[in-house]
Formats: sequence, C-alpha cells, structure tokens
Amino acid sequence: MSMTSTATEQTAVLDYRLTAADRCDSCGAQAYIAAEVNGSELLFCAHHGRKYEEKLRAVATSWHDETARLIESL
Repeated sequence: MSMTSTATEQTAVLDYRLTAADRCDSCGAQAYIAAEVNGSELLFCAHHGRKYEEKLRAVATSWHDETARLIESL
C-alpha cells in the first residue's frame, strides 16, 4: 500500500457516522444512508436509499452514503 491509499482509507473510516443503532425509516433495517430534507434527517437502509435516491437527491440538502461498508465487510 502506498501512503496515499492508507491516508484515504483512514479518512474513509472517519467519514462513517451511522451506527447499528441507526435504523431505516422505511423498514427498520440498519441505516447506511442519511439524507437531510427540510432540516430533518431521514435514514435509509441500502435498499430503500437506492429506491428513493432519485427523488430524494432532488430535494435533499445533504446526502451521506455509507453503503461501501457493506462491500468492505465481505
């Protein structure tokens, strides 16, 4: 590994802020996506985040996606 990739990996870990206690507003599964809409945070599992992504991104003031964590754990 080069120093750049190590620094990038450490930065990515620091960007993770959702925990197992954060649950999807649609189904209750673990949330991996957070979207801020009209000052409120909405949490979604990977499935529902992708399902509603197009409509949400049009109105969201922020979009936080941690779905890469699902691939990393394999």
